[in-house]
Amino acid sequence: MKISVIGCGYLGAVHAAALSSLGHTVTGIDTDPARAAQLAAGSAPFHEPGLEPLLQGGLRDGTLHFTPDPAAAAGADVHFLCVGTPQEKTTRRADLGYLTSAVEDLAAHLRPGSTVVGKSTVPAGTSAILTRLLAGTGADLGWNPEFLRQGTAVSDSLQPDRLVYGVPDGTAGAQVARVLDEVYAPLLHDGVPRLITGLATAELTKSAANAFLALKISYLNGIAELCENAGGDVVHLAQALGLDARIGPRYLQAGAGFGGGCLPKDIRALQAQAEDAGAGSLGRLLALVDTLNTETRHRIHESARQMCGGQLAGRRITVLGAAFKPDTDDIRDSPALDIALRLAGSGAVVTVTDPRAAGQPWFRYPELRFEPETAAALRGAELTVLLTEWAEYLALDPRGVSSLVDRCAVLDGRNALDAAAWRAAGWFHRGIGRGRRAGLSTIDAAHSGVGS
Repeated sequence: MKISVIGCGYLGAVHAAALSSLGHTVTGIDTDPARAAQLAAGSAPFHEPGLEPLLQGGLRDGTLHFTPDPAAAAGADVHFLCVGTPQEKTTRRADLGYLTSAVEDLAAHLRPGSTVVGKSTVPAGTSAILTRLLAGTGADLGWNPEFLRQGTAVSDSLQPDRLVYGVPDGTAGAQVARVLDEVYAPLLHDGVPRLITGLATAELTKSAANAFLALKISYLNGIAELCENAGGDVVHLAQALGLDARIGPRYLQAGAGFGGGCLPKDIRALQAQAEDAGAGSLGRLLALVDTLNTETRHRIHESARQMCGGQLAGRRITVLGAAFKPDTDDIRDSPALDIALRLAGSGAVVTVTDPRAAGQPWFRYPELRFEPETAAALRGAELTVLLTEWAEYLALDPRGVSSLVDRCAVLDGRNALDAAAWRAAGWFHRGIGRGRRAGLSTIDAAHSGVGS
């Protein structure tokens, strides 16, 4: 098929490259000429494992093109809307301004019988707004929510765990479903499950899924606080919970909480929808999830203060990680960066390192020092705080790096390090939710070789 992808940020660039690899001819359209040119050169404007080979393959085969010209959408059979829907600056609601503007531009280049498919995460009712904008074009509108995870977006696109089609009633809905079946024919042939729903259900699916994930993460972080105060071990408790088939082990890991460009804004947008629709109980639950996530960051800040003997001013602290999760360079709403700023706000001298986020505009954070090399970042540290579980940090040799730091003390904000190995190497290691005893130890105890 001939396909256009409107908006080539994170979602659109990955989607365009994936569709090209499925055998379609794809034109990616982005109003940012620099981004379109970078993609057209086969270079991704962000870090995503596996994306650049996919881009370069499509460009080499002639099945993938990028341009800033909206007119390039003319003649395509299907148009995917992948425009960003950030949180409004003054409310919790999603800002649909970029999306509606893109559809207004697209409408001039549509032909009767073409299909417009939304992939952006939007509130229920967005399709009705866009349908009015598309009136008179003869195009049908459907919704096909994305379920990409940063760091695994390519595999999530080519081996998804489900496909959801939101379609209108009647013959138009049947036509949209047929078109999407053709788009995803290779995936359906491989047995990927397909669910056809109404438009409002499809619009709600992504934000509902993200909110449930956020709830699971925040719940375990709340349990971690209980374990910390009651002498339990949240890691062992999570293992016990994960063996319950009703719960499962995925994402049952206490730590610094969630961040990024999706989960925080999606739970806030869903909260606003719930309140607007009179589902107040859901709105209050989602507000609590957001609060729990913020409190998790505060507790890690306080753990660092305890490990520094109750005083952070002047202490040299190295934070391992700036991105909100490994395998991405995204620092939006990053727990790591937030906690680093909190530590600096308490007077600590904070050095932040990250293997991929080094290209960010660090001049916006004059209170932090940034060092791209891990060894250089660790040199002279009195406390090391792991906040993004990059593989290279988990592979650090505790004996080898002990000569770099002033004091061998590590706060494992992701419960990701091999605690026994670090303690055997002479480090004081403190995790999250692993019993009250760790909270009584300080950086000075670590310096004298006292473990937890």
